[in-house]
Amino acid sequence: MSCQLVAVCFDANQPMRLAQFWAGLLDRQIVHDGGGASLPGTDTQLGLRFVASHAERVGQNRVHLHLTSASPADQQQTVASALALGATHVDLGQRPEEGHIVLADPEGNAFCVIEPGNRFLAGCGLLGEIACDGTREVGLFWSAALGWPLVWDQDQETAVQAPDGGTKVAWGGPPVAPKQGRNRQRFDLAPSADRHQRSEVDRLLSLGATWIEAGEDGAVMLADPDGNEFRVMRRR
Repeated sequence: MSCQLVAVCFDANQPMRLAQFWAGLLDRQIVHDGGGASLPGTDTQLGLRFVASHAERVGQNRVHLHLTSASPADQQQTVASALALGATHVDLGQRPEEGHIVLADPEGNAFCVIEPGNRFLAGCGLLGEIACDGTREVGLFWSAALGWPLVWDQDQETAVQAPDGGTKVAWGGPPVAPKQGRNRQRFDLAPSADRHQRSEVDRLLSLGATWIEAGEDGAVMLADPDGNEFRVMRRR
């Protein structure tokens, strides 16, 4: 079996504050762990994790979240809730006719509240998509790494989704902005129940990942073909 995508991990100046924001917006419970705060996912909704980091932000994030809406009123309610929790509006050049609303969480991480009727995210749940900057090669890598089928592969854009549905992970294709320093968001993976961490790391390296380091917590940091860091955690 393939490894499991457990969470998208965010570096944060105030991880508990950021966890509280997203817990309120997604209606999830916070779980404290030794290195931060987590919002566990489900079989179809990805988890989020927030860890302390005071490194200076360099460049734009390569990852942002897309939240779905059931109706125009639902979209506006999600936006109002986000603003009440500490979000701000962001202008990234989006046009009003595009329908989605761009916000930033309390630490400046942009996310979108998608308009109702979006067919691509229909049935994906509230956390509909993890939208990433990335090449087609990296989309193919993650499809193989996670064992998730490609649900989109056109014009160098790719997307994958778990066989049971839920949150999609998508890459927008070139041009991809040059990487500047360590990403502030990255994927946390866990080996499946029938595999050891070392054998899973070896499999990912054979698919095109590169080794970065082994952490004090036992997790192994790798990078995907686009240079994005991700962790393979030790099985508990």
